Amino acid sequence: MSLAELCAEIVECRRCPRLVEWREAVAATRRAAYREEEYWGRPVPGFGDEDARVVVVGLAPAAHGANRTGRMFTGDRSGDWLYRALHRAGFANQPRSIHRGDGLRLRGAWVTAAVRCAPPGNRPTPAERDACAPWLEAELAALDPVVYVALGGFAYGALWRVLGRLGFDVPRPRPRFAHGLEVPLERATVLASYHPSQQNTFTGRLTEEMLDAVFARAAALAELSGPGARARRRTAPGSGPTRDRDRG
Repeated sequence: MSLAELCAEIVECRRCPRLVEWREAVAATRRAAYREEEYWGRPVPGFGDEDARVVVVGLAPAAHGANRTGRMFTGDRSGDWLYRALHRAGFANQPRSIHRGDGLRLRGAWVTAAVRCAPPGNRPTPAERDACAPWLEAELAALDPVVYVALGGFAYGALWRVLGRLGFDVPRPRPRFAHGLEVPLERATVLASYHPSQQNTFTGRLTEEMLDAVFARAAALAELSGPGARARRRTAPGSGPTRDRDRG
């Protein structure tokens, strides 16, 4: 199945009744600032370069971000942080992501999420994560990158499960999530970062310099690591692993 065909199937998914009800209710009621806009209100497919060597995995669409615009990390402050960092690292042609027709293009990167529908309170259940996992698995199998960047502990855990099903030599037990964590596998490298949510960025738990360091490392690995090569284990430059509870 091509990525285009996969994305078309994702958009039609109705596997999780709670998420279907929530995403559609948000799209119908709308936030006052966007009341003149037509919300997407459906599952959100991945976005980027089909030849990506770096895949970024987030948690889920934001209710008034990607659930409104129909593109991952587009139309909210988390997306502002992410695409500015991708632009500075050379993965994006512009630093802003406002709507699907804004001209944004990614080079060598693909942005996706563990769950494709906006969840109440930004908290998908384990059952919803597992129901969505086959979409992520099919997406990663079609892309075959050399670097995975997990934004937050939820995405990190979901990614780890999918990589195991794809036959990667994932270590057991799973290394504890930490910002700046780097785990080299036989066929790729996993990097971890705090999620660029307002909870993290407003408090200074995640700074732009910290996020830039992760994507600078991803860019270096994407250039230095050929398919099947083992990357050396390092932490992201300028940011050693910052351990915390599995929050992100």
